[in-house]
This record gives sequence, C-alpha cells and structure tokens, in this order.
Amino acid sequence: MNQKILEILHRIRPEFDFESSNDFVEDGYLDSFDVVTLVAEIEESFGIIIDGTDILPENFSSVENISRLIQGSEK
Repeated sequence: MNQKILEILHRIRPEFDFESSNDFVEDGYLDSFDVVTLVAEIEESFGIIIDGTDILPENFSSVENISRLIQGSEK
C-alpha cells in the first residue's frame, strides 16, 4: 500500500522527494489543492470514499498517516 501511495504522490508533485519528508504539509510538499487531488486519486485507486471530516492536514502529513486513513475508510 505504501508504494502505491508514493506513486500517487509522485504523480501529483513529481518535483518532491516524499521519502525524505517527515510532514508533507508542513514542508510545503502538499497544499490544499494537492490534498483535494490526492483524496480523489486515493478514492479511485483504492475503491474507497474518504469522509469529509477526515480531510485534515495531519491525515496527509506522511505515507503512514495516509495509509491509516485509507485503512480506516475501508470499512
């Protein structure tokens, strides 16, 4: 799952090395538009729906947090 998340991130913002960041939002790798794009890509790729209340910066700050969000949305 983590590799697939990294592939999506690189498609959205290929200029950044997401593996070297501890917080994608704080480091400026993802802005609000990128997060909206990321949500759409994740929903399509994983066949899930992410609840609007879960679209918070902390849920998109790392591959691990994005993975947890996906797993929580697979219910």
